[in-house]
Amino acid sequence: MRAAARICGVDEAGRGPLAGPVFAAAVILDKAKPIQGLKDSKLLSASRREVLSVLIQERSRAFAIAQATVEEIDSLNILQATMLAMQRAVA
Repeated sequence: MRAAARICGVDEAGRGPLAGPVFAAAVILDKAKPIQGLKDSKLLSASRREVLSVLIQERSRAFAIAQATVEEIDSLNILQATMLAMQRAVA
């Protein structure tokens, strides 16, 4: 019997600023516990993002937040540091 595939969504934050680390989050949602209103965070108010953040943490099958440091950004470049943060979040 084949195991059911899981899809992990990953996104970054902090890639645009001139200073500071870059963060990435990875989430596996639970189909049995749907969350209404999930969409591009830039289209949501700050208060709605806060509510959804709590719901994601309560209802998801798994989630993680990771970062790449300023030093890693300087040594790798922002794109590679973003990918590193994403890999860490997925792991």
